[in-house]
Amino acid sequence: MKEKFYLTTAITYTSGKPHIGNSYESIFSDAIARFKRAQGYDVFFMTGTDEHGLKVEQKAAEKGVTCQAFVNEVAGEIKRIWDLMEVSYDKFIRTTDDYHVSAVQKIFKKLYAQGDIYKGSYKGMYCTPCESFWTESQLKDGKCPDCGREVKPAVEEAYFFKMGKYADRLIKHIVTHPQFIQPVSRKNEMMNNFLLADEFIGKSDAEILEAIERGALKTKLQDLCVSRSTFKWGVPVDFDDRHVVYVWLDALTNYITGVGYDPDGSDKNYKKYWPANVHVIGKDILRFHTVYWPIFLMALGEELPQCVFGHPWLLQGGDKMSKSKGNVMYADDLASVFGVDAVRYFVLHEMPYADDGIITWELICERVNSDLANVLGNLVKRTVSMTNQYLGGVARRTGAKADPDDDFESTIGGVYSKVAAKMEEYKVADALDCLWSLFRRANRYIDETTPWLLAKDESKKERLSEVLFNLLRSLDIGANILKCFLPSSAEKILKETGAKSRDYKNEACVNEYKVTSSPATLFERVKFEDIKPAIKQIEEKQRMENAPVDENTKPQITIDDFAKIEMRVGTVIACEPVKKSKLLHETVRVGNKTLSILSGIANHYTAEEMVGKRVIVVCNLPPREMKGLTSEGMIVCAEAPDGTLSIVSPEKDVPDGSLLS
Repeated sequence: MKEKFYLTTAITYTSGKPHIGNSYESIFSDAIARFKRAQGYDVFFMTGTDEHGLKVEQKAAEKGVTCQAFVNEVAGEIKRIWDLMEVSYDKFIRTTDDYHVSAVQKIFKKLYAQGDIYKGSYKGMYCTPCESFWTESQLKDGKCPDCGREVKPAVEEAYFFKMGKYADRLIKHIVTHPQFIQPVSRKNEMMNNFLLADEFIGKSDAEILEAIERGALKTKLQDLCVSRSTFKWGVPVDFDDRHVVYVWLDALTNYITGVGYDPDGSDKNYKKYWPANVHVIGKDILRFHTVYWPIFLMALGEELPQCVFGHPWLLQGGDKMSKSKGNVMYADDLASVFGVDAVRYFVLHEMPYADDGIITWELICERVNSDLANVLGNLVKRTVSMTNQYLGGVARRTGAKADPDDDFESTIGGVYSKVAAKMEEYKVADALDCLWSLFRRANRYIDETTPWLLAKDESKKERLSEVLFNLLRSLDIGANILKCFLPSSAEKILKETGAKSRDYKNEACVNEYKVTSSPATLFERVKFEDIKPAIKQIEEKQRMENAPVDENTKPQITIDDFAKIEMRVGTVIACEPVKKSKLLHETVRVGNKTLSILSGIANHYTAEEMVGKRVIVVCNLPPREMKGLTSEGMIVCAEAPDGTLSIVSPEKDVPDGSLLS
């Protein structure tokens, strides 16, 4: 029976099209999955989409479609890109799948029944994009510590998970299983930032374990909010229909529901594949996968994954990709210019093991030319062409060896073990370097053996055949390893050289190669100047797609319509908050009269800040009652794309009551 290997990516959030950094994760995981399959493992590779939450609800409302229709479209786009990039997943899970929703409801009920989840209320600062609550002390410069965006105060009834109940057990597991968090450098980040109380930071593993044994370990881990009641797009808590399951409890459990976990009785696939051998996830969500996820599993009585690998970010020219910055690059756009395998090679080769990688159009162009066209493409073309020209397309093993052969054969024979050792540690970029060392050595072997000179001497024909046979054997071995990294290019090389596709355990036991009679150019050299128009077109399309949209666009009006609006300059002379609301009650002096005005700006300004402000007031609105108070006008505000409101004030010091025209 084959040994199992269960590999997952983080599931991609369906808020929009995934950029190349998101695609890298799936390509990276695909390389590992393909390599493990070739090694003879029974591989189950799962990826998919995370489809619930407030952000999806908001995006759907903006487009005027249902949440399900919105996520269907985005999930389809994500799957299209994964397929384009030849990601060989065995299952594409969606968190709106019926079986997943049902399992999540059962999980929530089980955790509640056993006392791990309780009902309470939450007050804190909320980040909508991350769907996370934060305390004031956790904020970084007053903003979300994960994404750096603005947060807003929020209070709501919620269910909570007792994280502290499992803190000691989790910390002990992390300390005693050094392979659990990879790279190892990420372990200290998680322990120091989210688990250990300050007085235990810097303590040795032995000291931490000793404190656990004494029951003296202190942790900064707080209970986790695991439900929401302010929006509806989520898995319903079936015994409390006011609540939906918090997105992280919903999303994280996909790793077990996708292989058949059910609290009422899991199927054979779950028993076969769980625990996961590795979760491949971005370093920005490492906390959720190394703190929350293992605790959920402990509470369920299930085994923990063997490894959580937190890969670094792929930065565009040194900056994190963001639509708001206009520096986003997409896999399909890159592939339209360079080809799929060129993009796969770049992201796999250029992403370091632990540190962030950099991507630009220029860097891809350079790498295509140097590694793919010059080293690999040129090697294949020269070898096949010389075999056709000098040997009629057939190179045989003759035994006519000379000095360079032993060293070259040693390189050929040792490449698989070197690549395999790096892949075992998930060092994919280093594995590619090992493989390219073979291709570079083969190019040097051509220069050392000079086949074009051997071809001129009939007495050296057997030596010539041996040389070209050795070169074709190097491409045979190399292409069969290359299949996990660049599957399409590898198949082309095998076709060009007459070699057969096989798994890595089977050596190339052949005595001749019959090459194609019409050698193709595997990779074309790319001049950056030639692709500039295509890049410009792509970037312009992105600017158009990502341009801010004014959702509040109104029908055209005439100047007569506008003239009906009476807007005057005023000064706020008094202000107080309205209890249990987002309203402020302002008293505004407008010329020789005062107006009572209610404004929904309490989340943006304090009552104290408003006193003394010069404002623009719409004065001829009919009075209306709110919260037992009368509002006699409206203060004009500007709303930024992120929802932040700003008071509009007159540029110059004009008298109260001045009319706007």
